[in-house]
Amino acid sequence: MKRTCAAALVAMMALGMVTTGCGPHKEDEKQSGTDRGTPAASAGLRELTDAEQLRIADAQQRLIKRCMARKGFEFWEAERLGLEESRTLGWVTDDVAWANEHGYGSRIEAKHERARLTNRNVAYRKDLSDGRRAAYDKALDEGIDAPVITAEVPTGGTVRKRVGGCVAEAEKQLYGDRVAWFRAEKTVMGLQPLYVPELLADKRFTAALASWSRCMARSGHTYRTPQMARQAAVEKGLKIGPGKAFEAERKLAVADATCAKNTSLRSIGNERESHYVNKLRGRYGSDLGTYARLQLRALARAAKVVEPRT
Repeated sequence: MKRTCAAALVAMMALGMVTTGCGPHKEDEKQSGTDRGTPAASAGLRELTDAEQLRIADAQQRLIKRCMARKGFEFWEAERLGLEESRTLGWVTDDVAWANEHGYGSRIEAKHERARLTNRNVAYRKDLSDGRRAAYDKALDEGIDAPVITAEVPTGGTVRKRVGGCVAEAEKQLYGDRVAWFRAEKTVMGLQPLYVPELLADKRFTAALASWSRCMARSGHTYRTPQMARQAAVEKGLKIGPGKAFEAERKLAVADATCAKNTSLRSIGNERESHYVNKLRGRYGSDLGTYARLQLRALARAAKVVEPRT
């Protein structure tokens, strides 16, 4: 499942903290989403909400569908869950009510996986003749013949994206300059390794994390980080039945969120992250600004294409 992700605190790899449901962008996928984080605020522009990020992703699906129809093919939009189930957990959640209802989101993940396995586009493509299948691929993203765009990342090296067809057309309709968007996005997402070491050593953050861990211990859960708690829930779920597994996951998630709320771990982490991202504005301010402006542009255009999720 591809979901939107918190842009920076998910980068706490040194603590083993990874955002649930998120992973690296796969540039060869049929459509891509966008990551959510603090760059907009750091550029003096407001951040997009989860709901707004989802609206952009939904609009991209709708635009691909329209484009494919013009080229004589069917295209089914990705399953659209309600806003409650589509939210980004981030590196830690302090929403106790959500945790009480959904745990760490394992059942939502399973729902997405079922939808992926029954994707109508896969079956539709498979049933096409060889010639029509080749034409479908050409129309959708042009495959290996698609144009390649590149971006230099802050830590060195180059990332490449090969995409054309209706996917590229949808991106252009939303962001305007696809190359500028790709380069700004990859630059901003690539800032994490530059400031995460400072964040991990930040006294306020480490103190909040230690407070969270002590709070969890008082509840009978000995974990140093939220990611360790989530991983424990996953591992336990593999050993016991689904019903018992979810109840155990739910209880652990509630304790996790309660401690995060009581220790202000999330808000402190977000504030310290913004502080360290801002220190990079002298060098990357233009990229941060472009990233934020193009996201807001995409949102304005998406609002003319699809309704918001509820």
